[in-house]
Formats: sequence, C-alpha cells, structure tokens
Amino acid sequence: MRSFTTRTEITKGWSGDKKYCVTEQNDTRYFLRISPREQYEEKQQEFELMLRVFARGVPMPQPLEFGLCAEGIYSLQEWIDGDDAEDVIRQFSETEQYMYGLAAGRALQKIHSIPAPESAEPWEMRFNRKIDRKIQLYTACGLRYAEDEPFFTYLRENRSLLKDRPQTLQHGDFHIGNMMLDRTGKLWIIDFNRRDYGDPWEEFNRIVWAAQKSPDFACGMVDEYFDGDVPMKFWRLLALYISSNTLSSLPWAIPFGEKKVNVMRTQANEILQWYDHMRTVVPRWYRPR
Repeated sequence: MRSFTTRTEITKGWSGDKKYCVTEQNDTRYFLRISPREQYEEKQQEFELMLRVFARGVPMPQPLEFGLCAEGIYSLQEWIDGDDAEDVIRQFSETEQYMYGLAAGRALQKIHSIPAPESAEPWEMRFNRKIDRKIQLYTACGLRYAEDEPFFTYLRENRSLLKDRPQTLQHGDFHIGNMMLDRTGKLWIIDFNRRDYGDPWEEFNRIVWAAQKSPDFACGMVDEYFDGDVPMKFWRLLALYISSNTLSSLPWAIPFGEKKVNVMRTQANEILQWYDHMRTVVPRWYRPR
C-alpha cells in the first residue's frame, strides 16, 4: 500500500469497515477502506466487480488498488470532494432535483446491464424466503406499527408477481444517501459493499428515502430508468418490495434505539398514505413529466 501523509477517519455509514480520507505527499486525496483479513475473498470479489461497474461508465469513484496490509485488507478509491446528495438536494430547484434523479436513473440502468450468473437461484424462490424471514422478524420483535395489516395483505395477494423475474447485478443499497454531488454539481454513486444479484426492480425499494427528501428526484429516477414509459407491473412489484422492506425496518431499527424506531414508524405511516393503505400501486409522490 502507498504511504500517506495524513489519514482522517470517516465515521458516517453502517459498514463495519474502517474508512479514511488519506492524502499523499502531492496533496492528492483518496478514499481508503480497511476490512478484516478473513473477508479477503469477499472483498476481492467486491473490488473486481467495482472495476466492471466502473468500466460500464457508472459515475462512481474509480477503484485503484486492492490488497493486504498490516491492518487487514485495503481498497483504495478515488476521492470525491463534495456533499451527500440527501443533505443538499433541497437547495436546488424542483427542475434541478428532477434532473439529478434522471442522472441516478441512468446510473442504475448501467449497473443493471451486468447480468446475474446463470447459476443464480430463481428469484421467486429466493425472495419468497426473504419475505417469510422478514415477516418472522417483524412478528417476533415485540413492536408493531399502528397499522400493519395492509402490508401483510399486499404481500399475501401479490407474491405471484415474483415468478420469472430476470436477475442482474444490484448495487444493494441504491438510495439518495449513497450518492454525492461534487463541487461541479456532478452526481456520484458510492458504497458498493452490499452488492448482490437479483430482480433489478427490487433495487427501487429504497426510493422511499428519496421520495421523502425530494419527490422530484424520485420521479426523475423512475422516468429515466424506464425512458419515460413506466410499466404498471413495475409499480405493482415495487409496492411488494416496499411492503416487505417496511416490515423488516422495525426490527432492524430496534438495536439503534428509540429515535431510529420512531423514524421507521413515521416512514411506515407515510408509505401507507402514499399507497392509500396499499389499495393503490402508484404512490402519490409520483408525477409523470
């Protein structure tokens, strides 16, 4: 690994990796991630996949180096000097917010251009297990939403939508909190450490965070991804994926304390409003342009 003159730890995020902004003698900055040595094979696959995604033209920090160091496994990436998109998106006009959503939609198209391995388990089998597990976690966690039956009902009545779904590479955590705007105003996609393979449309399950921050951004993302012609089956499947995610969000939040639990309760209520208690499939925040 190169030698650096400065190393500043980055504490934001949910990953267990150590993350730093590091500087070389020529004042060039990089993003350094250090992981436990026992994760070598997984992290090597992650780095190689990031190289493939970068080669597709996705606006992301360029992966530069990977290897072993005294602290474990390291990967080095280009440093993006800018702000988290979720923190600054509301500073822009509605039209500009929509344009940034278009950029996010284009990036997602490119990520999804990488197919899943032929050996991938059929999506219907895999995601049905995931739904069952999330329901079990929710019912066993000791807390409930004020209104949860609409989510259960929608899941029960729409599992058949999972049949014969295609699978591609997934970013794994594609939402506005994993995007940055640099000093020139360009949008960048970051944090590929949860990458996976699956139904590309499932990737939109975290669009709720964008819709809460900026409905215009969320609209742009959907419109660009589908070239302005959003199929109704997408909306039906998205409601399924969001219902599943919403149930699991409550048990996920419990270890982080009451504040995070309340965030998820508020989000669940807002989702029920968007979907008229899961009686409609096109959310209220969506306005076609």
